[in-house]
Amino acid sequence: MPLTDLKIRKATNRDKPYKLADGNGLFLLIKPNGSKLWQQKYRHFGKERLLSHGPYPDVTLAQARQKRDEARALLAGGGDPSVQKRLDQIEAKTQARTTFILVAEEYLQQAIDRELAEATMRKKIWHVHTLAAALHHRPINEITSAEVLHLLKKVEHSGRRETAKKLRGTLSAVFRLAIVTLRAENDPTQAIKGALLPVKATNRAAITDEKVFGQFLRDLDAYTGAGVIKDALLFQILTMTRPGEVRGAKQREFDLEAATWTIPAERMKMRRDHVVPLSTQALELVHRNWIDVEGVELIFPSLNSNRKWLSENAFNSAMRRMGYSKEEVTAHGFRATASTILNTHGFDADVIEAALAHQDQNAIRRTYNRATYWNKRVSLMQAWAVLSSRLKAKNGT
Repeated sequence: MPLTDLKIRKATNRDKPYKLADGNGLFLLIKPNGSKLWQQKYRHFGKERLLSHGPYPDVTLAQARQKRDEARALLAGGGDPSVQKRLDQIEAKTQARTTFILVAEEYLQQAIDRELAEATMRKKIWHVHTLAAALHHRPINEITSAEVLHLLKKVEHSGRRETAKKLRGTLSAVFRLAIVTLRAENDPTQAIKGALLPVKATNRAAITDEKVFGQFLRDLDAYTGAGVIKDALLFQILTMTRPGEVRGAKQREFDLEAATWTIPAERMKMRRDHVVPLSTQALELVHRNWIDVEGVELIFPSLNSNRKWLSENAFNSAMRRMGYSKEEVTAHGFRATASTILNTHGFDADVIEAALAHQDQNAIRRTYNRATYWNKRVSLMQAWAVLSSRLKAKNGT
């Protein structure tokens, strides 16, 4: 006769364990200490096996019957309920151990292996370890879109809209890795597309007036701060490169006889090598800052150690001390300075674009231009250095 809750509650302890049968292999094992455990006998390929369903009353009579019926259905399909139970337990433990931070660390390592630029890696590490700290110990398959949105809105409300947008991109990449490695079923960042406020477009402040630029060069010439920063900033201006490319410039990248500087792909925004022809003035700055000591690679090293880069804010800080605000000029803005002034003086716009390492979308034309414009770029860089010197010498007249 099937069991009832009343019959189970009235069951008394005995000196030895005994069973109360419910049917179809399910029974309640009652031990001398009074504990009651649901178990189920079944046969699989002729062998008798025993499956536990948990203690009563934690597992009710109705729940025990449901577990029994599920096991019988699995048996009917050729499966073994005991084996399936072990697999389910392993899966549950795996999911509990598969936290966001574990998957995120794998993602960061993959990014390192792809040799992403140092600045990019620093931002991704900051996103994962600092901004996403609230998700670190959450099982990645349990993180909801609401949790992610709350995290992103917190960043956005601090006034950092662009950071919130980029953080969402990093989080999405981590979730996609979890999906392809079978540790998550979906990317919760996809459901909140459009939930963040748009990024306010801001152009980097740049000097485009020739007289103002000439005055800036005179002010830089008179700058009394660290000589290495002064030279590095002037070198950046003369080479029309980005601040990070200059701060990371290493001796092995220079061919002094050919007067060229090859910036490796990992430090370039477009992820391809960029060869810069050096003007006489730019080459002089390289010679002046070359440290012929074993173990020293950087041309413009940090003030604290000749084996470390100048700080990311070194150029802008120097310009603030010179009296220029961030609304007037930034280090990145000098590429726009060169482009504007050179275009105004009638230089070939395509050659200027090539000198700035701007990517042509047509791969064949890009290869052709690289070869065709080399001699013109050599002339352009020397002309830019001469023009800069002339503007500096004008004294505003």
